[in-house]
Amino acid sequence: MSRKTSVMSNKLREEIAKELGVYDQVKQDGGWGNVPSKTCGNMVSKAIEIANRKAENS
Repeated sequence: MSRKTSVMSNKLREEIAKELGVYDQVKQDGGWGNVPSKTCGNMVSKAIEIANRKAENS
């Protein structure tokens, strides 16, 4: 049995989706299922970039 766990908060995921211009698609489709894997990879890269910036500033 597999468990789905989210590493990113929904708020951060939505912020990044808005920044990358895919948030409207997510809202229109009612979920993340139709977001291309390349875009999801870009979201992960952006989240890592944000985490690195926060780590540098602390």
